[in-house]
Amino acid sequence: MTDRNDTFQQLAIKYKQETGIEVDIQLFAPSDAYSQKVIAAGQANVLPDIYGILDKKSIVADFIKAELVVDLTEDMNANGSTWKNSLFDKALADKSFDAGNVYGVKPGIYGVPIDVTNEQWLYNKKLLAKAGISSAPRSWDEFIKDAQALRRVGITPFVSGWGELWMIDCFASNYAFNIMGEDKVFETFRGKVKYTDSDWIKVLNIFAQMRDKGVFMDGLVTKGNKYAEQDFSLERAAFAFNGSWCVNVYHDMNPNLDYGVIEPPPITTANPLKIWGSAGSTFVVNAQSPNKDKAIAFLKWLTAKEQQVVLSKETNNLPSNKEALPGVSPILEEFAKGMENSTHPNIWPLNEDPLVSEAFDRGIQAIIIGEKSPLQVAQDVQIVKDRQSSRGNQ
Repeated sequence: MTDRNDTFQQLAIKYKQETGIEVDIQLFAPSDAYSQKVIAAGQANVLPDIYGILDKKSIVADFIKAELVVDLTEDMNANGSTWKNSLFDKALADKSFDAGNVYGVKPGIYGVPIDVTNEQWLYNKKLLAKAGISSAPRSWDEFIKDAQALRRVGITPFVSGWGELWMIDCFASNYAFNIMGEDKVFETFRGKVKYTDSDWIKVLNIFAQMRDKGVFMDGLVTKGNKYAEQDFSLERAAFAFNGSWCVNVYHDMNPNLDYGVIEPPPITTANPLKIWGSAGSTFVVNAQSPNKDKAIAFLKWLTAKEQQVVLSKETNNLPSNKEALPGVSPILEEFAKGMENSTHPNIWPLNEDPLVSEAFDRGIQAIIIGEKSPLQVAQDVQIVKDRQSSRGNQ
């Protein structure tokens, strides 16, 4: 969140003027270094009053069980649940745990989302027009047709930061839900369905088709998302797969970029196509802090409508407070519509073993560069799945 430093500092000054309480906000980058810093601070019991946990849900659970995170359920439900009801449910779910959760955490709400995000497709209106395309595709077949039209006039159809495995995982899960439905996806995670199943082959075939039709920008599988964002903002590709945070990034890189937002074009109407959407940034309160009440009060203030409007306008991020949505830009409003059809690994009943997910995502990279076929990748992933299952991992 280093791009939001000025806005946060201005809000801290405003809070001191209103309450007399000084808030020291420190931002760190990159995310991996920050995560390690927080883990080390937790082990040494020197965490700040408020912090973020940028890691998978099992790590969040470890922090909670180590009594380093305050259960905010009572505060969220106070005064007729006013605070909780003002925030997006799916954003709250990012750091919430239901009864009977697999992590053994006491049910409750443990985090305060300050914004929300989701991943969708962006399209460059000017580049599509150059290829004679009058509107964005609404189906997979339309997209493939458009990609070929773009290639014919020398325009690269698609870019994304698929050197980052999580972005491949996100894209693939969108279409897995669409092709086979979420129940069958979760049954695969449970080991009841194999990755060599015909539906998973269909998912992997998507990437082979995109490769064969010349959809991808060269070097896609080694490209970090920041570089992919630069490619799209400088109009080197007509389509991009990215998150709502890109609105701020693209504005900084090319304020005149004329683009739109669409949900990923579905392959079938048999099952809904879900997109990843959840809290963008979530803060937790240190349970060991002597300033717990003051910290909670500040987060309640930060997520109130007035401050949420400021954050959204100044940083081009979607607010976590639903009441602040009327103040967002038209492009963010398009992203906001996707929250109704969103899902996220942090709110799924279970997740795939990390080593299996890595094998799957790296297998997709191998398909894209032509090293392996979809069937070979499916067989490789199933081998890893069987091995991990035999060790008792889920």
